[in-house]
Amino acid sequence: MKKVLLAVLLSGFGILSLAQVSKKKLPCYDIKQMMRVEVTPLYQPHLDAARSFGIRLLEDAPMVQKYIASGKLKKIQKTGKGYKIQKLDYSRPYMVGKAKSTLEKMGARFSRETGGHTFTVSSLTRTLEDQCRLRRVNANAAIGISSHNYGNSFDISYIRFNDVLKYNPKMEIALEKVLQYYLKKGMILYIKERQQSCYHITIRNY
Repeated sequence: MKKVLLAVLLSGFGILSLAQVSKKKLPCYDIKQMMRVEVTPLYQPHLDAARSFGIRLLEDAPMVQKYIASGKLKKIQKTGKGYKIQKLDYSRPYMVGKAKSTLEKMGARFSRETGGHTFTVSSLTRTLEDQCRLRRVNANAAIGISSHNYGNSFDISYIRFNDVLKYNPKMEIALEKVLQYYLKKGMILYIKERQQSCYHITIRNY
């Protein structure tokens, strides 16, 4: 092969070495390394449930678009009865159909039991690339595989209700009551994440 092909590639902004171009195309994550991260007994059921919907580990935006096109990932509306989705910088408003319908049921129940109040969804589906970006600004973000990476987990803030960031113990109790209701029905799993001030919820394939 000609030396010039090995040495450089022309670009509209200058000349890039092949090594630079190759490095630029490499993903920001190492799946093998992520898979080796030990999963806690508390979190393992979330991963098991997340993997039961037939969605492959979502690595990047094109994979998400593929599942959207096939109808396996559904658009989540920004607002619904009993819930609002905050501005999303590191996740995407799409989930599997059963997760979408369960979130809507949870929102409606919360609204009914609180006289029209809303809770805030702070995170939904994340790709591995999204997770890389999140880790750059949040050292507490998961370094291994997350149930968010399979399109059926979401987070609900317990310090933001009615789109107001303020601790509200009455609303938090009402939210946990709703979570307990769906947990007992075998529809969800949840963990209270104190560092992120949210409930991490994964939908079971009921």
